[in-house]
Amino acid sequence: MLARYFQFQEHGTDLKTEMLAGVTTFLTMAYILLVNPFLLGQEAGMNFGAVFVATALAGAIGSLLMGLLANYPIALAPGMGLTAYFTYTVVLGMGIPWQTALGAVFISGLIFLLLTLTKVREMIINAIPSGLKHAVSAGIGLFIAFIGLKNTQLIVADPSTFISLNDNLLQPEILLTLFGLLLTLFLMIRQIQGAVFFGMIGTALAGMAIGVINLPSGILSAPPSLAPTFMQMDIVGALDMGFFAIIFAFLFVDLFDTAGTLVGVANQAGLLKNNRLPRASRALTADSLATISGAGLGTSTVTSYIESTAGVASGGRTGMTAVTTALLFLVSIFLFPLVQTFASVAAITSPALIIVGVLMASSLKEIQWHEMSEAAPAFLTVLMMPLTFSIATGIAIGFILYPLTKIFAGKPRQVHPILYILALLFIARFVFLGAI
Repeated sequence: MLARYFQFQEHGTDLKTEMLAGVTTFLTMAYILLVNPFLLGQEAGMNFGAVFVATALAGAIGSLLMGLLANYPIALAPGMGLTAYFTYTVVLGMGIPWQTALGAVFISGLIFLLLTLTKVREMIINAIPSGLKHAVSAGIGLFIAFIGLKNTQLIVADPSTFISLNDNLLQPEILLTLFGLLLTLFLMIRQIQGAVFFGMIGTALAGMAIGVINLPSGILSAPPSLAPTFMQMDIVGALDMGFFAIIFAFLFVDLFDTAGTLVGVANQAGLLKNNRLPRASRALTADSLATISGAGLGTSTVTSYIESTAGVASGGRTGMTAVTTALLFLVSIFLFPLVQTFASVAAITSPALIIVGVLMASSLKEIQWHEMSEAAPAFLTVLMMPLTFSIATGIAIGFILYPLTKIFAGKPRQVHPILYILALLFIARFVFLGAI
């Protein structure tokens, strides 16, 4: 029955291969089970245990939907870049209650679903120039890496230069962070599957050995209550006009992150037909439904994970790979004692943030640096995200500057009308509502 439903024979695979691929995918993205509760729980003020359960359940629901609806070997979970935006820009930077921020995530998921069902999604994707898409991805990478450096005190505030390297690098926590970073880099360079996850575990073990990290109270336990975050989103508050930029940022990043991941993973798995992705609308529907359900559970935007390529490299070709990953997310909710001990230690989570930043910054190579009308908007998009500590501000500046540079270059027709509209909306946002 499984073989027929997932079309094992047509894809040249079997149940054992698919399940092993699902385990591989899970191990490569399991770091989100530690990082997401740290960012939303410890940093944004949400209930740590509830966020952990919400993260695991959102990953399970999203991956299950992708596997069953679209039959793709692509797993989903709360996206780290959007979690960082949720935490540091929206909640901490703008002082917006996390309930309202969850409302904005919910609305962005509904809009994503509507755009998918009405086929408007393709028009929007085609309207945004590739340079800006890659700039947003790279900028988020720098932003995430900067957060990792800041959280572990490698980078500190300085009255003269705003920021600087910490004078005391021999602190045990900083040394443990550097060890974790080097360990993870070693594992990645040696192409060890699940390098980020195993790097975090190795760092935790080293921290316990030198007394920097306390021993966990146990390994297994009943899952924490989901009640503190379940259905706590403030949708009415998020409908305020001032939240346009926030909702748009959630929507924009998820839209293109998902599209890029789907194409990238499907291409590696040999699933593209005539350079087109079969069942693309089903895959995007699964993604949007996962975001909607994730907001209801109490976590930031759920998106497709590029780490799914690890499972594809292990032979995964069908949705059974994603279903296996979903089942492992469900099992992980019983490992809360370990997560509670490890996720609260910045030295464990920060190397993962830095490494993910490195991976996302690889998009810089796709930007046309020789063309100033492309390079300037892209560069300022990337630069302004970490400097203003706001993903939305970086996006806004890039979208305002791009049409202007094309007009200056005498190429106004290269800009889609949608981009002119977005530029005007962002300008109005700055003029009437101040910085994003």
